[in-house]
Amino acid sequence: MGEGSTFTERLERHDPDSAGHAERVTALALRIADTLRAGAARVDAIREGGPVHDVGKLAVAASILRKPGALEPEELEVIRTHPVLGARMLERFATVQHGLGCVLHHHERWDGSGYPHGLAGEDIPIEARILAVADAYDSMTSDRPYRAAFEHEKAVAEVERCAGTQFDPQVARAFLGLVS
Repeated sequence: MGEGSTFTERLERHDPDSAGHAERVTALALRIADTLRAGAARVDAIREGGPVHDVGKLAVAASILRKPGALEPEELEVIRTHPVLGARMLERFATVQHGLGCVLHHHERWDGSGYPHGLAGEDIPIEARILAVADAYDSMTSDRPYRAAFEHEKAVAEVERCAGTQFDPQVARAFLGLVS
C-alpha cells in the first residue's frame, strides 16, 4: 500500500465526513483533465496529489473539522493552513512528488483571492485548478456538519456562477460539459 492510501485512511478516521471524498475528487479531476487533453505529466500530478490533497487536515483538530456551525475567524485560519501542512507532510515521499502542487494550491482562486499564496490565473498550476473544481463540486454535494448536501443542479449552478472568479473558466466549462 502506498503513502497516499495510508494518509487517506488516516484522514478518513480523523474526519469521518471526508470518507470517499479524495477518491471521488480524484476520479472527477481525471475526467476533467481528459476533457481538457491535459498532458501526461498533469494527469500524473492529479493521480498523485488528488488522493492526498487534504492530508494537511490531519494537523487540524477534529473539533474544528466537525464543528456543526460557522467557524470563528481563528478556526478558519487554522483550516487554511492545511494545504501548506499537507505539502510539508508529503515532501519526503517520492511517490507523491508530482502531486505536491495539487496539495499546495487546490484552494487558490482564479481571481487571486484564495490561499495559501494568493496565486491568480495561470500562475496556479493547471492540475490544481482542475482539482479545485472537482473538490468544490464534491464538497458541495456531500453532507457536512454545518450544512446538508446541495442537489446536483445547485452545485453545478454554483460552479458556473464562480467561473472566472473562483475557478478557471476553461476548467469550469470542461466540468460543466461533463456533468450537465
